Amino acid sequence: MTACSRKKRRRKLKGMLLMERTDQTQPGHLSEDLPELEREITFQEGSGLYYYYYKHMLAAPSFGRGFYELMIDNKTVSGQTINAVERLFLYPELITSFLYRASDIQDVVEPIYFYIGTVFGLQAVYVTALFVCSWVMSGTWVSGMLTVAWFIINRPDATRVDHTIPLRDNWALPYFSCQVAALTGFLSNNISSATEMFCYLAMSATTFTFLLVWEHSHYVLFIQGLCLFLLDSFDLVPSRKMADIHKVYLSSLFLAYLFQFKNPTLLSSPLLSLQIGSVLARYFQRKMKMGPLVARVMKLFLHFHLVFTTGITFTYLVKKLLPVSEGDFMLKFLEVKFGLNTTVDFVTNFLLCQESFQTPGQDVFLRLTQASVLPFYFLVLTICLLSTLLTIYRRLSGQPMKTNLKLEDGQIGEQPEVVYHVFHTLLFGGLALMFDGLKFLWTPYVCMFTAFGVCSPELWMTVFRWFRLRSIHPVVLSLILSTAVPTIIGFSLWREYSPRVLAELADLPELYDSDTFELVSWIKSQAPMTAVFAGSPQMLGTVKLCSGAAVTSLPLYSDIDLLRRAEDNYQVYAMRSAEDIYKILTAQKSNYVIIEDSICNELSLNKGCRIKDLLDISNGHAVYDNGEIYTFSKHGRFCHEIKMNYSPYTNYFTRVFWNRSYHVYKVNSVISFQY
Repeated sequence: MTACSRKKRRRKLKGMLLMERTDQTQPGHLSEDLPELEREITFQEGSGLYYYYYKHMLAAPSFGRGFYELMIDNKTVSGQTINAVERLFLYPELITSFLYRASDIQDVVEPIYFYIGTVFGLQAVYVTALFVCSWVMSGTWVSGMLTVAWFIINRPDATRVDHTIPLRDNWALPYFSCQVAALTGFLSNNISSATEMFCYLAMSATTFTFLLVWEHSHYVLFIQGLCLFLLDSFDLVPSRKMADIHKVYLSSLFLAYLFQFKNPTLLSSPLLSLQIGSVLARYFQRKMKMGPLVARVMKLFLHFHLVFTTGITFTYLVKKLLPVSEGDFMLKFLEVKFGLNTTVDFVTNFLLCQESFQTPGQDVFLRLTQASVLPFYFLVLTICLLSTLLTIYRRLSGQPMKTNLKLEDGQIGEQPEVVYHVFHTLLFGGLALMFDGLKFLWTPYVCMFTAFGVCSPELWMTVFRWFRLRSIHPVVLSLILSTAVPTIIGFSLWREYSPRVLAELADLPELYDSDTFELVSWIKSQAPMTAVFAGSPQMLGTVKLCSGAAVTSLPLYSDIDLLRRAEDNYQVYAMRSAEDIYKILTAQKSNYVIIEDSICNELSLNKGCRIKDLLDISNGHAVYDNGEIYTFSKHGRFCHEIKMNYSPYTNYFTRVFWNRSYHVYKVNSVISFQY
């Protein structure tokens, strides 16, 4: 295969599902007879690390034996014995491997196809839950279809499954979508007791599962808890239902705490603090929702103060009693993010430079506007928000809650499920404006909420009631608009986006990275099985997946200890001496170090976010002058100097492999002083 044909292969993991097609022997696609290694290197950004554990579970003599080995894993991070299930949240791999073992499809479906098919199957569940949620709120399946259409069109901003299949959020967010759909049905006033019980059970199961499969799930549920806390504080939802929701959160946290091997992070989570504060405040303020307007407003402020004071006190006590360091680092990170503080710390600045933690660009909102989502979203949000504010005023003034609403009432803000989604989209939207990665939590519900609004007769009736329309019967006009507007939108979307979406789905080329393939092939054939490799976390994730070798760090950005080890690994791109790098690598028991030219020679307009710039700032080798960064050190940049092959670098390191992208050096066990 020529180099030109190799370059034509582009990175898109969905093509892996289509490897079984008969036309994939054409140039630009992988065929079935290609080695498993070439398939595995297509996992991007170190996400293949999770697939390695799935392979491990299938290769184990039994499921129980594989599970036990993951709990005392001493073959992944050098010098450490870790509980991989707890540290990497590997329950998706455990469940998927168990299902593959238990099924009778081993001779029909290869493990990699089963794994990827499971992830994409969950994405289908994700979209189905959004469909159901929009249908429940609007009362028509048309809104569900419009939700699905907008989701597919805006999928670059709605999901990351196209590029990084095994990541935890691709497993977790479908469960969160199901939980939101169940919560929406549970909050609705117009449901039977049997339906309410079904929604309650579904909400309980999905909340627990969501907590079990993603390390950041309790933060997402904390934002959801704030929305429900506001509903309860403004007396927009029956107290009985709010008490049931508290039971769901607390029981799910308790079970997740046990299944996560008593993870202390869950005990110090803001979600648990909020629930404890809310329960105690409800107990001590039983008459908060009584009295005239001024008295209720004063009680409301007291309620807020009591809940958050209790929650903060509980978190403080937990951190004093248990060894929890994540919260302190998170607080420092947020201080730097919002400009309240500055730091030269490599890990903090490294995370701030990640795309997920940066402010989203205008292209996100431009794409949403071109797909006609954003204009209608602002229209629906404005109407629902104004109606919600009017409902809050009526409730604080002493008017009772309305449970039997009719279309002609025109009060969409009286529906608890609608008010919840107003708060939901406002809070997650505010966070998405600050963190680009949170757009994947916001965009799907923008599509759902907007589709519900344009298809809801209650929304149009609310507007007509405000303007006191009399020329045409408002009920008839609202029914006409709730059908005509989505029909026009759907027709325009089909006309404009159908050819483009079909073309994108038809063009699914596969990645073939020849340099990475050569590197991993060399590791598997030439390196000792007990060798330990150092390098960037993303590369080490690929090395671990394809060779099974021990590594010094992992691509897990939620683990502070692993991030500190990654900082040590990145020192090979800093202006440090050969002796310093040798001491760092031997302290981590490294036998080989992988140097990537893409990092060493990185060119970027945002110079302050290059790895070598972050290292220079952290090591005190950089100064700012008129917005420019100037570096100084008595040592050259290690990744450049070691390639010169002169002493003292040859004393400590021996080059054993190189190609256009990678250089591998053996860390000499015996220092050879050559001049």
